[in-house]
Amino acid sequence: MKTISYLDYNATCPIRPSVIEKVTEVMAEVGNPSSVHAAGRKARAIVEEARVQVAALTGCRPRDVMFCGGGTEANNTVLHGSGAKSLIISEIEHDCVLAAAKTAGIPVYRIPVTGAGVVELDALAELLEKAEKPALVSVMLANNEMGAIQPVAEVSVVAKEYGAFVHTDAVQAAGKLMLDRASLGVDYLTLSSHKIGGPQGVGAVVLAPTAPLKPLMVGGGQELGRRSGTENVAGYAGFGVAAFEAMAELGETEKLAVYRDKIEAAIREHSNETVLIGAEAERLPNTSCIAMRGVKGETQVMHFDLASICVSSGSACSSGKVKVSHVLSAMGYEDDVAESSIRVSLGYRTTEGDVDKFIEAWKSLHDRTLGRK
Repeated sequence: MKTISYLDYNATCPIRPSVIEKVTEVMAEVGNPSSVHAAGRKARAIVEEARVQVAALTGCRPRDVMFCGGGTEANNTVLHGSGAKSLIISEIEHDCVLAAAKTAGIPVYRIPVTGAGVVELDALAELLEKAEKPALVSVMLANNEMGAIQPVAEVSVVAKEYGAFVHTDAVQAAGKLMLDRASLGVDYLTLSSHKIGGPQGVGAVVLAPTAPLKPLMVGGGQELGRRSGTENVAGYAGFGVAAFEAMAELGETEKLAVYRDKIEAAIREHSNETVLIGAEAERLPNTSCIAMRGVKGETQVMHFDLASICVSSGSACSSGKVKVSHVLSAMGYEDDVAESSIRVSLGYRTTEGDVDKFIEAWKSLHDRTLGRK
């Protein structure tokens, strides 16, 4: 068996050994956190320990963390439950935000982005002027496809001038950027456990103390009445451990930027036709979006898969569907570029050997299909 070089961390991060150990330990216990007997109190203590750990990741109070079933549920909860009369979202939001906005039953406005993939603040002010009030502005902290970091703190300043609420999807930023909800000025910040090496199917909404939130899930009154349903004790415990480790590793993310830059420098030297999307913007240190003109993204993914390298084409949250990226289209790229793009995303297990292996496989595909340029 060949060793797989996993370079698709933005899709999901390999679960951390410490998380597996914690989840296994907790699953061997019994107890509903809502029960008042000893087993229930122990389960409650496990959930609250995890809440403290996730709160530390975002610089908030533990009571401001609402656990839920993943980033998609977290984003849907905010967009449907803020009580806003209109939504203002960026053109490059994750599919779950776009879909939630469509079903919210209120007017939706779109903030355009620059060619580098960064929201246009002047356009935001114009939209806030005409949008029904109060509005909810939703701008992701970092894009999942090409990594551009958004000026969320500046977005908050503009939005607050119009009495708007602000939400940031920080799913991709967690573990790669220092997070502080208050410094960002947002009312809602959403997270997903599996993007930082925790279990899949676990997420959180982090709220400002005064932020309104109508529950999406009702019935049992858990999570201070904000999200009903028996708590996923083992999943939350694993999320907590992942949050703790991700915080401890923040100082090591520069190594990922060095690896990313090595990949992009090698590609620039080898081909002057290849497009490095979003490279002009401040980006996540681990993310590179590469368009090899003339070779479909799915063809490239299959080539790398045969070389035991995992990368992706577009977002990995579309049930295997292949479609032109709305993110790249919003940035002004034609379909021929968008259709030929792949995403390489690095993480805590990535080695220089993985990087070199990718570079050689990329050059091999390029030369075989397009020749040296």
